[in-house]
Amino acid sequence: MSSPDLAALAARHGLTKSGARPPLPEYTRRLWGRRHFVTAFATARLTAQYSRARLGQTWQIMTPLLNATVYYFIFGVLLHTKDDVPDFVPFLVTGVFVWTFTSSSVLAGTRALTGNLGLVRALHFPRASLPVAYAVQQLQQLLFSMAALLAILCCFGQLPRPSWLLALPALALQSLFNTGLALVMARLASRTPDIAQLMPFVLRTWMYVSGVMWSVGHVLRSDKLPHLAAVALECNPAAVYIDLMRFALIDSFTDAQLPPHAWLVATGWALLAGVGGFIYFWHAEETYGRG
Repeated sequence: MSSPDLAALAARHGLTKSGARPPLPEYTRRLWGRRHFVTAFATARLTAQYSRARLGQTWQIMTPLLNATVYYFIFGVLLHTKDDVPDFVPFLVTGVFVWTFTSSSVLAGTRALTGNLGLVRALHFPRASLPVAYAVQQLQQLLFSMAALLAILCCFGQLPRPSWLLALPALALQSLFNTGLALVMARLASRTPDIAQLMPFVLRTWMYVSGVMWSVGHVLRSDKLPHLAAVALECNPAAVYIDLMRFALIDSFTDAQLPPHAWLVATGWALLAGVGGFIYFWHAEETYGRG
C-alpha cells in the first residue's frame, strides 16, 4: 500500500501523526499548560545541583564571588583596570553576577534535550518545556544569590535607593533574552552535540568583550576604535544588560555611561531572542529525540 493510501486510511479512522508539530498558537497553549511542570522541574534541579557538595547551595553564591575575586586581582590589581572605574568592586561583582546568569543559561540550553533523552522519547509534551525550565532554574539561582550581591554593594557604600527598582525590568528583559538563547542552543545541540564542547570557548570570548571586568563606556570615549567595532560594543546584548544593572545599583554609574538607547536595545534583543528563539525551536519539534 502506497503512502497516499496509508494517509487516506489514517484520515478515515481519525488517526493523526504521532509527535506531529502542532500550530504555533496551540503549541504555546500547551506549553503554558505545562507551566507548573516547568517551575517544579527547575526547582528540583536547583535543589539537586549541589546536593552532594558539603557546602550545598552555598556554592550558588561562592562560585560567582570566587570568579570576581580572581578577576579583581588579575584585571583590577595587575592590569590596573580599577584606576579607571569608580567603585570598582561593586562594578565588577555586578558584572560577574549578571554575566554568569547569561552564560549559565546558554550552557544549560545545550544540555536541555541531550541530557533528558529518556524523558523526551518516553513522554509526549512540548519539548520547549525543558530549555525553558533550565532557563527558569538559572533565574532562580540568580535570585537566590542576589542577596549576596546586594550585601556586597551595601558594604561598599551602595545603599538602597529608588533606582534599585530598575533592576527588576532589566532582569525581566535579560531573562527573556536568556530563555530565547537556551531554546536556540537546545535545538542546535540536539542535532550537533559537539556544540556543548565548543560553547565554553565562545562564552569566554563573549565575556571578554562584554565589559564584565572593564568599562565599555571608557573604551568608547577613547575614540581609538573603528566605528563598526564601537557600534558592536554598544549593541552587545550582554554588555547592555550588565550596564543596565550597574546603572540601577551603583551610584557612580550614571546614564552618561549607558549606551545610546540602552533600554530600547535591551528590549529589542529580548524580543528578538525570546520570540525568535521560541519559533526557531518550535519548527524542529518533530525531530527532537529521534535519530
